[in-house]
Amino acid sequence: MVRKAFILGLSLCCSCLYAQEKKDIITSLKADKPGQGKVRIFQDPKIEALLKSVTAEVVSTGDKNIIKATGYRIQVFAGNNTREARNRAISIGEQVAKLFPELAVYTPFVSPRWICRVGDFRSIEEADAMLRKLRATNKFKEVSIVREQIVIPLD
Repeated sequence: MVRKAFILGLSLCCSCLYAQEKKDIITSLKADKPGQGKVRIFQDPKIEALLKSVTAEVVSTGDKNIIKATGYRIQVFAGNNTREARNRAISIGEQVAKLFPELAVYTPFVSPRWICRVGDFRSIEEADAMLRKLRATNKFKEVSIVREQIVIPLD
């Protein structure tokens, strides 16, 4: 009787531990397995948020719901901490907004300089395609891709 109770208890513990392992399909596909190829998945960040991935976070800001995730932006200008650099960053941001109204423009002061960054790109390929379009205008000389936390609207 004690032996049966021990085996029953052991099997219950093992099944509980197995049930606690939470793996979604995306994680299991991305895992490196010997003798198999690598899988790279490019998906809409909304799907990742729905799967409750660690890299994306759904945030409510008033009447809007947004996803904060790690992604890429294009840095169009980086100056110093003068008023002239601030005005230049804002001016370049306005130029980008006129040429590409679909891009979000960010002009923060990141100590010790003013920066103008544009876009919210989930993959580096998307950012690179837009970088090439910005360079093709011949108006923006110092463009580069930077990794940053991006904002993606759900609405």
